[in-house]
Parts: sequence; C-alpha cells; structure tokens
Amino acid sequence: MKKLRIGLLGLGQIGSGVYSLLKDKSSYFRNEIGVDLEICRVADKDAGRARKLKVPPGRFSADALSVVSDPAIDVIVELIGGTRAARELVLEALRRGKHVVTANKALLAEHGDEIFTLAHRMRRWVFFEASVGGGIPVIKALREGLIANRFDSIHSIINGTTNYILTRMTESGQDFGAALKEAQEKGFAEADPTFDVEGIDAAHKLAILVRLAFGGRVRFRDIYCEGISRIRGADIAFAEEFGYRIKLLAIAKAAKGGVEARVQPTLLPKSHILANVNGSFNAILFRGDEVGDVLFYGRGAGSKPTSSAVVADLVDIAVRREARLTEDAILMRALGRRLAIKSISSIESRYYLRFQVVDRPGVLAKISSVLGKSRISISDVIQRERSAGKVVPLILLTHDAFEHDLRKAIGRIDRLGIVRDPSQVIRIEGN
Repeated sequence: MKKLRIGLLGLGQIGSGVYSLLKDKSSYFRNEIGVDLEICRVADKDAGRARKLKVPPGRFSADALSVVSDPAIDVIVELIGGTRAARELVLEALRRGKHVVTANKALLAEHGDEIFTLAHRMRRWVFFEASVGGGIPVIKALREGLIANRFDSIHSIINGTTNYILTRMTESGQDFGAALKEAQEKGFAEADPTFDVEGIDAAHKLAILVRLAFGGRVRFRDIYCEGISRIRGADIAFAEEFGYRIKLLAIAKAAKGGVEARVQPTLLPKSHILANVNGSFNAILFRGDEVGDVLFYGRGAGSKPTSSAVVADLVDIAVRREARLTEDAILMRALGRRLAIKSISSIESRYYLRFQVVDRPGVLAKISSVLGKSRISISDVIQRERSAGKVVPLILLTHDAFEHDLRKAIGRIDRLGIVRDPSQVIRIEGN
C-alpha cells in the first residue's frame, strides 16, 4: 500500500472540497487504486470551517506553519491563495523535505523560478494540475502525454468568469455591467472581479502553460494583459455581423526571436472551435508538430473539478514515491533558459476597429488616409448614416498589420476633430 501523509493548508471552497473528497473516497483509493491518502493535519484561520467539515480537533490548527513543520507530513497541499504567505509556506515545506501540491496560479506565475529551483535542489516535487483549467488534466498532458511535441501555438479560454460574461452579452444582448452582475449573482464572479475581467487570472495561467509548453523561464510581467471591461454590446453585435464572436483568449505562439504571449479580447470566426465554448467552460487548444491540434475542454473552476485535480496530483506523488522517482525532467528543462517574450508592439495581426465619429461627408476618407499612411489596409467596413452631425459608429476590419503601426495610427485618429471617444481596437485570430 502506497501511503501518503498530507498536510492541508486552507479550507476555503477548494480546500473543503479536497477534504470531503478524500474523506468520502478513502476506501476507494485504498482498495481500487492502492494508495492510502491520509489527511493528518489541517490548517485554516477560521475554526468554524473545520467544525463544519467535522475535522477532528487534534488534527486542526490555526497555525499553517505548525503543519508545514510537522515531521510526520509527507506532502503539503497549499490552497490558501494569494502569494505572500503562500510563498513562504511552500518554500519552507520544500526546505523541510516535503512535496507540494498547489492550485495557486498567481504563486507559480510570479514565483515559479524560485519554487521550482528549490524543489530541484531538495529533490522534491511540486505538482499543480489544479492551477490551470480546474479539473481539465492539461498540466499532466504537457508533462507526459504530449512530451514528443514541439508546440507551435496555444489558444485558450482559461477564465470562466469572462467567458460567462461574454456569452451572456452575445446570447442576451446584455451590456457588460449587467452580464457581470448576473455572473456575480450566480457565483461565477467575485465581489471584486478585477483579476478576472482585466485578464490577470488568465495571464497567470498562461505563464504556467508557456513555461511547460515552450520549455523556459517566464517573467510574468512580460506577458501582455488586456481584459474585457471595455467591450461593449455594440462590439458584440458588429462582430456577429462580420461572422465573428468575441472571446477572451490567452495566446502563445512560437515566433522568430521568441514567444508571443498575450491575454486579449479576440474576434474568432463563428466556425472556430473556441468560438463555441460558452458559459463558464474552459478550453485549451494546443498545436504540436507531431500531434497537430489537440483540444482540452471542461469545467475550469469550482470545488469539485478543482478538488479532482488536486487529488490526482496526490495520487501521482504517492506512486512516484513508491517507484523512488526523484526528478521532474519537464520542469528542469523549463529552468534551463529564460524565454524571450516578444513585445506586443512587435506582433502582426488583423484588427477590428470601432470609431465613434461625427456623421459628415469625408469621415471614412480621413480615417482611411491615416491608416494608409501607416501601411494599414482595410478589408471590410460598416458605416451607417444616422443623422447628419450626430455621433455614429464606424467599423473597420483590417488586413494584417504590425501593432506598432496600428497604435501610431490610432493615436493620430483619436486626435481628429471628427472622433468623439477613444477608439476600440480588438485583435482578430483564426483566419
């Protein structure tokens, strides 16, 4: 019997789910899988959570460090969130010779180099399946199932909150504020949704995927991050007219001189597989040189899917300990070099542009002239005359253009007297 003695830090939504799952299925893991996963110690600042879960008093502590310091513990499961305290606890666990399982994407995105380097020195494992995609086994796929591949690209929807909001805006015609409020009422969005709607959560997850897929160290601050708070119902409607849907994508591409890594609202053709991922679901589309396109799809958050991923990591550690494995080759490869992340200004893309302009003759000619001088050509136009002198939307799609040229042109256009609001710029993928 492969036995693993666990110290669980945090009894929030995920921690409570992990505790309940291990308690309810302990006999299944012992009898069917051949592993004994025993939660020996639990820590949380709120003793009420422990009482609700009926954690035996002798196993509970309000002091997380006391659990990390317990010599009887084999593995620490860090589910407290945040980065400051979590970093110290994870590093201390590794120093004391314990393996670590975490769902903390921010911790790994911002402090991954330090954590993985120490794990390598101490010959311990850090497993983090639950950090990206909830219950979708995408990390294990990169570490094992797709190991034969060099990756050309990753296109992913890895934040369920923003995907739910954009889905509701598309299906019901709600504006951003109304869709966000509904997401909060249904539990898909936090009271403070900033990390989700501004793309930060997705960027944390993308940093982890890039590290594993492209094999190198990643500085989180180098990943371009743009959220959905500026997306309007008009953008959703005009995108539909052109045959597109808007999704918040986390994108990584192998490129000359480095890797493109960015989180951004994106126009996708309606026929694209990711354009049809709706609600709070996640999907990650890899393109490998051997396997081609591979899609992972499922619940990207929630207590049960995320707990499933945490427990899968625990089983993996139990099996590896029994086999006396001590090295994680994929993470070590990712520590060997720093990836050059390309600046957003250097990328080439097609663009959706929405201008709020005064309805008068010659407006399109003036704007297209500025674009033309910046080597940007127009592929499609929607221009509706409403009433002379009123402010109306002018929608343009461009052919491929460089971001730095586009930004210069937009700066000039926004200074024209005929433009009333800052211009909307959304990149296009999938053609």
